[in-house]
Amino acid sequence: MNLFILFLIYIIIITLLFVLLNLNIVIVKLLPIVLPIILSVALFTLFERKILAGIQRRRGPNVVGIFGLLQPFSDAFKLIFKETIIPGLSNIILFIMAPIFTFGLSLLNWSVLPFTYGAVVSDASLGVMFLFSISSLSVYGIIISGWSSNSKYSFLGALRSAAQFISYEIVIAVTIMSVIICVGSLNFTTIIQFQYDNIFLFAFWPGFLMFFISALAETNRVPFDLPEAESELVSGYNVEYAATTFVLFFLAEYSNILIMSTLISIFFLGGWFFFILLPFWFVFSFKVVLIVFIFILIRATLPRYRYDHLMNIGWKILLPLSLIYFLFVCVYFFLFNIIL
Repeated sequence: MNLFILFLIYIIIITLLFVLLNLNIVIVKLLPIVLPIILSVALFTLFERKILAGIQRRRGPNVVGIFGLLQPFSDAFKLIFKETIIPGLSNIILFIMAPIFTFGLSLLNWSVLPFTYGAVVSDASLGVMFLFSISSLSVYGIIISGWSSNSKYSFLGALRSAAQFISYEIVIAVTIMSVIICVGSLNFTTIIQFQYDNIFLFAFWPGFLMFFISALAETNRVPFDLPEAESELVSGYNVEYAATTFVLFFLAEYSNILIMSTLISIFFLGGWFFFILLPFWFVFSFKVVLIVFIFILIRATLPRYRYDHLMNIGWKILLPLSLIYFLFVCVYFFLFNIIL
């Protein structure tokens, strides 16, 4: 019962913040880029801990606030007010700039994502290219953080994360190209409107599976959480970070999970469209939370892959399959146009 109430509160708070984007005030449009991320990540962590506790037959957070709703904010205040420790042999400027750079890029990604029709900061015609261009830069923040820490564990974690990020980003890009060819546009709103009668999940289900698997690897989630493998690298590229700098990395990582869930909703689940007439903002938020729920269930059920298996899946299985699937879609639409 507590988990169900938390699920409803999570949807309500996110949707209320998304509704603010409908207002035609520039400041009100800019603020919800930051506020939903902070609040959503806070509730995301609580939602995750509650689900994991239920699966593992534990209580989970239930002391701070009603049903433990204030536990994420308590953890955030604890981290923010702790002393920021900078390693003595590190490159101080790069060490501090790396989490700021990573978090800033994660914020930029939200500027082109629509939540309902017109509820977007910048409805760019090349929105897909903008998002993938910005997201590809985040690997530099991870590399800089690992190198500037002057720690072997941090640098190994950064190298792992960069290799994993680049490998699976190619698969995501190739998979999305199949959808873009069908729609004929790089605008997110156009892609959603194209799915008014039929969502792409059924027509492009192989692409959906490859995209979802790659999204798990892209966000360093189980079973592909090799850059943060506690048994091998302590905590990966952010092992030397604490207090506020760690919070920025934490917010960026969970923000990327929400971005991937939003992209899955846009590209394959029809965005804010549904076969039952419901408010657009509710439908879109429900789909995003549903994908987040699947992310959490996978974390609770699957073991971690070995690193060589992870790279083999990316380069020897998913990449060839995504290229073959893309060529199949191209040939299909070419022949379909000839027949018409």
